[in-house]
Amino acid sequence: MCAITAIYNYHYAAPEINRKELCVIRDHMSARGPDGKGTWFSGNGKIGLAHQRLSIIDINERAAQPMSSTDGQCVISFNGEIYNYKALRQQLESQGFQFRTQSDTEVLLHLYKHKGVAMLSELRGMFAFALWDANKNKLLLARDPYGIKPLYYADDGWTVRIASQVKALLAGGKISSSIEPAGITGFLLFGSVPEPYTIYQQIRAVPAGSFIWVDEIGTHTPVHYFSLAKVFCQAIEHPQPFNQEAASEALLDSVSHHLVADVPVGAFLSSGVDSGALVALMKDAGQKDIQTVTLAFEEFQQQHRNEAPLAAEIAKRYATQHTTSFVSKAEFVAELPKILAAMDQPSIDGINIWFVSKAAKELGLKVAVSGLGGDELFGGYPAFFDIPRWVKQLSIPAQIPFIGEIIQKLITTLITPYTSLSPKMAGMLKYGGHYSGAYLLKRGLFMPWELNQVINKEMAEEGLRSLAPLKHILANLSPEPQQAFSRIATLEAGLYMRNQLLRDTDWASMAHSLEIRVPLVDSVLLSKLVPMLVTQTPLDGKTILGQSPSLPLPETVIKRAKTGFETPVASWQQGMDSLQTWKNVPLLKRKNCHWAKRWAYSVIQPLLS
Repeated sequence: MCAITAIYNYHYAAPEINRKELCVIRDHMSARGPDGKGTWFSGNGKIGLAHQRLSIIDINERAAQPMSSTDGQCVISFNGEIYNYKALRQQLESQGFQFRTQSDTEVLLHLYKHKGVAMLSELRGMFAFALWDANKNKLLLARDPYGIKPLYYADDGWTVRIASQVKALLAGGKISSSIEPAGITGFLLFGSVPEPYTIYQQIRAVPAGSFIWVDEIGTHTPVHYFSLAKVFCQAIEHPQPFNQEAASEALLDSVSHHLVADVPVGAFLSSGVDSGALVALMKDAGQKDIQTVTLAFEEFQQQHRNEAPLAAEIAKRYATQHTTSFVSKAEFVAELPKILAAMDQPSIDGINIWFVSKAAKELGLKVAVSGLGGDELFGGYPAFFDIPRWVKQLSIPAQIPFIGEIIQKLITTLITPYTSLSPKMAGMLKYGGHYSGAYLLKRGLFMPWELNQVINKEMAEEGLRSLAPLKHILANLSPEPQQAFSRIATLEAGLYMRNQLLRDTDWASMAHSLEIRVPLVDSVLLSKLVPMLVTQTPLDGKTILGQSPSLPLPETVIKRAKTGFETPVASWQQGMDSLQTWKNVPLLKRKNCHWAKRWAYSVIQPLLS
């Protein structure tokens, strides 16, 4: 895992790039790759690539980056892991390609030489890279199918700047810090900034499952090579009878690929099915002496949310070297400045990943497996049941002209301010009758009509106009799967998981120089499982996963009510002056105001002041 940087002065009249700026951007991300760093510059000085390395595969210096092809015509700066690189290498060697290293980076270089951008569909892994092709005089930017690894760019008409982090681009000193209204409103609506927007006007994300060319004309429109919605549509058209043995084989295959490393691979372990099943499958894959780590909190003692006791039982069942890391409010207060500094874009989540990554790092781990993605794949969220029910019940009454708008304004004005009723209830008839609106209600933080009470009216209106939240949600359902489970799975993976869970996992783990691998977020696994999953009910999903190891998880784990990977942030933030910036905002002082809204406002308030 690493950090990548690039600057390309593509305009014909542009001077050579500022080499110091390139290094400043790179060095801002030193925690992402403390094992080495490097730079490369073209002969005319108009393009430079830089890299910070966390060495996981081929830890020898020979695999340092940026890496050039043998003929010097292609140069790459790459962040991530290609799990099927050994199979790809064998294919390339059969075609006459010769290798100098044992790295997956060199496989990318040769595969690009062999197949160009068509190679992207053959890569199994998490990746983001910038690749300079001197023959074409073009820079290729690409990102993995799910968007596990981030990649950002800013184009001012003369120069494009690229980095793994938004704040790193700002650190270079050449990019405006003007706020992007669509980014702010998107964060307040969803709790995370929806790509391709960022919190800054000049910076955009390379969309997940896409590539972008940059040439002497400038930055071209992103081209999608992967679509979650399309995978589900194809599965619905060609369903397969469910087979537990085939599902188990697919899951074991994904876990086995995600264990490829030249350093030990540990695991995060909770009391849930996702992480427990992965630890068991790691054993099935031949992994020995697995280090596992669980978080525990004094505030959760004697509560259902306390995952430590059951996690310890799972660890004993699969004979792992287990550690329970206790986190106190005092530690949270001490770490908070570091957390906010490392948070690359505003988020209402990520605290849990911060502390479990910190614990893993203290155990000496460089790589850990996470159960992230299980709920999206196997239908583990309440959204899989609530949203279809709402749409079914409200689709007809929602068609009555103006009724939803009238009821929303009535409840918002006369009822919600004086009761504990959720503001979302006001929008049920307005939004609940269709999937995009129902999803906004389910995953929404602030409702659209609340925005001008926390940010100025002009910014709220401009942000809503640019983002068009319902259209933004609906765009993820193109083509639209004609099945409720598949629609929700697509939305949860393409929005909530991508923009919040994966992004938070990246910044919070990379701040501790830890690589997190997510075997349940894998395009090959998706293609194998979905044709069977579309024939099941969401209730079956976690049972399928829990029974996949040769020694299945106990029924007490499989049937246990879901808790989520929680921290006591709601109680921790009480009385903390640095998180009390919301106290002068009437909306946030209401008794029906969720703590996450207050946290969100506290996070973005410095940007708005």
